[in-house]
This record gives sequence, structure tokens and C-alpha cells, in this order.
Amino acid sequence: MSKFEKHFRMGEQDTIDYAREQTDCFVKEAVLNASEIGDGNINYVFKVWDVSTGHSIIIKHADVLLRSSGRELDVNRNRIEANILKLEARYAPGLVPEVYKYDPVMCVMVMEDVSDYKNLRTELLARKTFPRLADDITTFMVNTMLPTTDLVMKPSEKKDQVKKFINKDLCDISEDLVFTEPYVDYKGRNIILPDNLAFVERELYQDQALICEVAKLKNNFKNNAQALIHGDLHSGSIFANQHGTKVLDPEFAFYGPMGYDLGNVIGNLFFAWANAWATEQDPDRYTAFTKWIGDTICEVVTLFKTKFLALYREIVTDPVSKSEDFMMWYLHSILADASGSAGLEIIRRVVGDSKVADITQIPVGPQRLEAERLLVKVGKQMIFARTTMTEASHYRNVLNLVCDRK
Repeated sequence: MSKFEKHFRMGEQDTIDYAREQTDCFVKEAVLNASEIGDGNINYVFKVWDVSTGHSIIIKHADVLLRSSGRELDVNRNRIEANILKLEARYAPGLVPEVYKYDPVMCVMVMEDVSDYKNLRTELLARKTFPRLADDITTFMVNTMLPTTDLVMKPSEKKDQVKKFINKDLCDISEDLVFTEPYVDYKGRNIILPDNLAFVERELYQDQALICEVAKLKNNFKNNAQALIHGDLHSGSIFANQHGTKVLDPEFAFYGPMGYDLGNVIGNLFFAWANAWATEQDPDRYTAFTKWIGDTICEVVTLFKTKFLALYREIVTDPVSKSEDFMMWYLHSILADASGSAGLEIIRRVVGDSKVADITQIPVGPQRLEAERLLVKVGKQMIFARTTMTEASHYRNVLNLVCDRK
């Protein structure tokens, strides 16, 4: 009788046993080792490898409890992630890791090890740049989202997909941490530097016009089942090297607004800029890196638009939606959502309890305080002006304004 016939939380030795017994990834006589490599709050991620050959796999395991708080979570999220990765591999081949197996009993996904690619957030903090990033990430977004809309699919099939990818627990987390708590701290979980508390109260908690706009974006997130989106496309979910890009961790995926993913990519590039603004001492290195960040943000916007329009004209099947006027309206709505979502992502990482290293690695002091204030102001601008933030030049203007503060 196998110990893997009933779910339990796995440790490193368990993953070795699992790899040997439940997969054919290694030869029978292989000496295996394992290490937990994940640092997230949702799942457990292990690398298992053959000591002799170095051949390795990743085992991603879902437990029934959230790691930090012990809150119950639906383990269905790993099934969703496995199915999403397989779907994304079909639409955007080479841009996601290959899934070898999904086990619904142990809630385990066995997948390709992409160790040749490095965590984008970490690499950007080291001021590294990636020539393929904008091209790859826009191909990923356009090619995985547009085909899953009912502009392309039969409406009945799309409705079945919406039902299949309902992800209520993870959506609930996003609705709280992204759309609610940074503006109404009703759970008392926000983490704010004492010297910025009055600023946050004035700029966020007391700004009723802002809260209204955030509520509109939250309503859109909850009710606009537009496409199958990644749902958490920050720079920690993107891995890159000089030759390519891999997108990981779509456990938050569900049918939602396309602009949410695009906005998360843009917002996280602003974090890399903010870290350089606050900490980079070498003027030449600062100039080169922030120029690349600005260029990349603009390329992401421009390439998304170009690729979206080209694929739209190629694959949309709904007769009335083929209208050029409707196509441009549809794209404009995505770009507006993207700007608003970028603003939400920026603000929530500054004041919420789910921080990013780009900000937390800035030593507490005048530069950190000012960087956080600038980011909050940028986030608000993107939310308020989202219906006009449709061109790369609009993001360039935002960057130029804040860079002038250096």
C-alpha cells in the first residue's frame, strides 16, 4: 500500500519517495536528493534531482492550509494551475514550464525545472536587463488571453470554461489585498512606516474619490469574466535569462479582465525603477538601468497593442465583434484596466501586508519614505487617469515626472 493514497503535507523526503514511486522521471537506481525552494505563502515547492546526472524536476504540492495563518484553502487551486499551464503551453509554447503529471489525491504537480531562468524580481534588483522580456511577456499575454474569450470561442464553451476555472479562495485573497485593504484597512493588516502614516491616511484612506474609482475596478475584477488570466503576473512569477522568458505560478488564474495581467507587469517594472531611484549610487548605472526600465514599460504597452490587434484580426470569430470600431473600443478598455490595475498593484505593495523586495530592501530612511510616497502618487495617477493611459508615451510621461525628483 502506498502512503500517497491519501493527502498529507509533504516534506523533502516525501518528495523523493514520490518522485521514485509515482513518476518515471528518474531511473530506478538513481540516488535522489530534494530541497524546498519555494518561499511563497500558498504552496510548497520542491526541487528533486539525480545526484549523479543533475537531472531535476519540480514538485509543487498544495496543502489544505495557508502557510502563514493556517487558514483553510481549497486544494483545487493546484488542479487549476496544472490545467492552466497545459493550456498556456498550447497557446504560447516555450514560455511556460512543461507539466509532466498532476495528481489529484496528493494535489501534486510534477513539472519541468527551469533553473536556467532566474527570478525576474531578484535579477532586476541586481540591475540586470533582459532584451527579450518585453517581446516574450507580451506574446505570452496576448496569445494566452485573447483565444480564451468568447470573441473567439463559442459562447457556450467559454461559459463552461468560466465554470471550470472558478477560483474563489484565491480571488477572495486578491479582492481583499489588492482592492480593499489598502484603502479601507478594515482588518488592520496594513504595514506602513510610521513617518508615512499621515501621508497614507490623507492620500488613501481619506480620499473618497479614489475609493470610488477603486470600487469600480473591484467591481470589474469580480464581474468581467473576459478571458482566462494568470491573475498574479508580478515579477516574482516571471523567470528570465538573456535568451528567453518563462511564466510560472498561475495558481490565481481565473476568468477575469485582461488588463489585470498587463497592469501587474507594468506595475512591477515600476518597483524595479523605484529601487534604483532610492538606492543606486553609480550615476551611470542608474541612468542605464532606469532608461531600460522606461523603454521596457513602453515596449510592453506598444507590443501588446500591436500583437493584440494582429491576433484579433486573425482569430476573432464573432461576426459583430469583427468591426474595427468595436476592436479599438475593446482594446481601449483593456488598456484602461491595465493602467488602473498597475496603480492598484503599486499602492497595495507599498501599504499592504504583502510587500515586495524592491521596496523592503530600501533602508528605512528619507529615500525609502520618499520612494513610497512617489509610488503612491504614481499609483493614484494611473487609477484616476486610466481611460487616457492608452499609449506608451503616457507611461513615459509618468516616469519622466518622477525621475525629475532624483
